[in-house]
Amino acid sequence: MNQQQVYIQFLEALEEHWEEELTYKRNEYLSVAGDVATEIYWIRSGSLRVFVCEEEEHTIRFGYQNSIITALDSFITGAPSMFYIQALKKTELRVMSKLRYETLLEESPLIKEAWTALLKSFVVQQMERELDLITYAPQKRVERLLQRSPQVFQEIPLKYIASYARMTPETLSRILKNLD
Repeated sequence: MNQQQVYIQFLEALEEHWEEELTYKRNEYLSVAGDVATEIYWIRSGSLRVFVCEEEEHTIRFGYQNSIITALDSFITGAPSMFYIQALKKTELRVMSKLRYETLLEESPLIKEAWTALLKSFVVQQMERELDLITYAPQKRVERLLQRSPQVFQEIPLKYIASYARMTPETLSRILKNLD
């Protein structure tokens, strides 16, 4: 089952259980470091980025239409998150509380199975990304990202993709020109 199929299975299982809808403007924060994640979100439209900010920002993950997003570290552990989640453009979300979500996991084998598949998919994605960052040169990282997630290049500004791929925007632009 590919990533998109996993998301579709998960969203279909949760369809009737979302509690409210929210809209975030470009550059608004869904959460900041130190927040405790008490909600999970289905991105109906728009795009977001998950990042950490030490001496500089490092983009960790993106979310766009029909994907799920939360500060996963905090959502799972209940501890304050290390991550920021920021809207990159106007973004419409459906929201579910962690409490309701955990109740659904206990009550529905289908939702629990879909959640497990989604978490497995996240782990595999993260492992692929780590492998890219420690093993491959910048051009190969971009090629692999294009292969895995072509939608990223349609939804996300290049400066954030460059941060995600751990290179400068100029290097990313040069690589993309050479790939044409």
